[in-house]
Amino acid sequence: MELKLANHSSYPRIGDNPEGQLLRRTIALREKGEKTDADLRAAEDRMTELALAEQDEAGLDVVTDGQIRWYDPVSHLAGKLAGIRINGLLRFFDTNFYFRQPVVEGKIERRQPLIVDEFKFARSKTARAVKPVLTGPYTLARLSLAKDAGTVQVAKLAEAYAGTLADEVAALAEAGATLIQVDEPAILKHADDFALFKSGVEALAARKKNAQLMLAFYFGDVAPLYPRLQSLPVDALCLDFTYSPNLPGVIAADGSSKTLALGLIDGRNTRLEKADVLAREIEEVAAGIQSGSAYLTPSCGLEYLPRDRAQLKLKHLTTVRNTFLGKGQ
Repeated sequence: MELKLANHSSYPRIGDNPEGQLLRRTIALREKGEKTDADLRAAEDRMTELALAEQDEAGLDVVTDGQIRWYDPVSHLAGKLAGIRINGLLRFFDTNFYFRQPVVEGKIERRQPLIVDEFKFARSKTARAVKPVLTGPYTLARLSLAKDAGTVQVAKLAEAYAGTLADEVAALAEAGATLIQVDEPAILKHADDFALFKSGVEALAARKKNAQLMLAFYFGDVAPLYPRLQSLPVDALCLDFTYSPNLPGVIAADGSSKTLALGLIDGRNTRLEKADVLAREIEEVAAGIQSGSAYLTPSCGLEYLPRDRAQLKLKHLTTVRNTFLGKGQ
């Protein structure tokens, strides 16, 4: 089986050395009025370049821009949409990270690109394939607050978000994205909403043009939903194995008509996994993947780790792949 190496999504914005502190210093000085918005953008550009360079050094086949410009996975997108006001902080699932909650006050509309320019910048800075990442419509809806909660329900929010994100998917494909990832962790907490979630996926898939669409799930056990995920009109599924101990057996038994991204490297734990253990898990699922190819990735974004450990995790992907291919180091 062909096994490509890919970053999941985010990458730590702050490092321990002086260059790694650039963005933090610039933000602090901007708050004091000693740096400008242009200075902040320049610092974000530089830290994005460093994130891309470190992914390249790790030998990845598919990289991301590290989401360096993102305050969080919710407000970075929702805050650019008309009809939304960004409110206070809430915990992002069971992590120690927080997001700024969108409050829906009117019609949700996309009047500007959300991440197309970020994708174009990253693509200009690396020879590797760049994967843009979006937070999905169902997850955005679940993490938003309607101004009038009695009349605007999750279903209406999800439908509105799906329309705006479908436009962004089309724009990313037009800009040259060949693989677009959509993160939908919230559905793992609300499986009864699967029909609603599926409707949003269908809206995005209808606009992907020649790009491949990948759905990513994390921070919950994906195994109970796995058979239903196979019915979705997408090309690939990115699955967090760290919450799903039974997932290898489920995949081996049920197979997969879609390309799978195997989130076997724990993106929330600094410990490096035993390569031989993960190689055996890859062997277990490989026979069921009908496409004959898969991605090996972290289980989630790497922003939860110190930067040096995040880089070690990415380098460990190569060790695991070599062990799986019988080239143990």
